[in-house]
Amino acid sequence: MSPVFEVANLKKAFGGLAVTNNVSLTMSPGDRIALIGPNGAGKTTFVNLVTGNLSPDSGEVRLGGELVTKVDAIGRVRRGLVRSFQVTRLFQDMTPAEHVGLAVLQRDGKTGHMFGNFLRMPDVMAEVDDLLGKLGLAFLMHRKVSEIAYGQQRLLEIAVALALKPKVLLLDEPAAGVPQSDTGRIEQALADLPADLAVLMIEHDMDLVFRFARRVIVLASGAIIFDGLPEDVTKDARVREAYLGSYANASHIT
Repeated sequence: MSPVFEVANLKKAFGGLAVTNNVSLTMSPGDRIALIGPNGAGKTTFVNLVTGNLSPDSGEVRLGGELVTKVDAIGRVRRGLVRSFQVTRLFQDMTPAEHVGLAVLQRDGKTGHMFGNFLRMPDVMAEVDDLLGKLGLAFLMHRKVSEIAYGQQRLLEIAVALALKPKVLLLDEPAAGVPQSDTGRIEQALADLPADLAVLMIEHDMDLVFRFARRVIVLASGAIIFDGLPEDVTKDARVREAYLGSYANASHIT
């Protein structure tokens, strides 16, 4: 199977300090990868580099075989690389239906309809109904974002991302800040993601990492120190030292 996403020898330094140090990564359709590492490991910088929000000093990024290293963030979204953020970036005065509908219009290049009543367009509303229904948000579609719970807002972010029909989805701590009682909904949404979608999730919750990922990558000091199976990550001495600490010695994963 041909790779859908490739990063080769990516480097970035600030003031002489290497924050991304020769990082390479290949993803295929259907991959479920967790990217973990201690604070300051370079995870956010890496994601900013691959999404086009930051320019690398050297290295390459390819999406579907196309070199996109110099393509801006919007251009990468149009090519199928979509990111959700650790802190929700929704518009509080808009509704879930409007958010998803606008994403559909952006994806299809119908930006001229964004200032009209696009929610009366049958094709747009069919996708809005489908996506919000799958994520259990249909009953909230016409409520303002400011009126819905934070966990539901995180689900809405996933709906907006899926409306763009990504080939590669980057999830930045999708359950961050969500009450424990609502995390099950987030996990179910992750489990229900399209089977052919390549997903890279940045996450600190190790329980969620082990339930979601089929492959784990660990960053430390801007470099990959582990890339392998979840069941092997806690056995790696470098990972124990750099990130997992006492968690790696917990009885429930040994």
